[in-house]
Amino acid sequence: MSTCNLNHTQQDVRLKLEGQQQFLPTALSQTLNLFLENDHPQETLNELFHLLKKYDLSSKEKQESRNQKLNKITLERE
Repeated sequence: MSTCNLNHTQQDVRLKLEGQQQFLPTALSQTLNLFLENDHPQETLNELFHLLKKYDLSSKEKQESRNQKLNKITLERE
């Protein structure tokens, strides 16, 4: 993933999640929704945003890789 100099807000991440929700595994989507009920550091928000960005256009292999990274973030930073 490319580096982005923009900081994404919690709302940006929520909107991106809503847009990709139908393409995500249900359990992961629910976990992310719960995770976003709390405040998180800017770095975490940016990382989540970019993992969700164009998720639907990614290959199955890339989606699986992103799923693992998303799960790791939610587990490490609860």
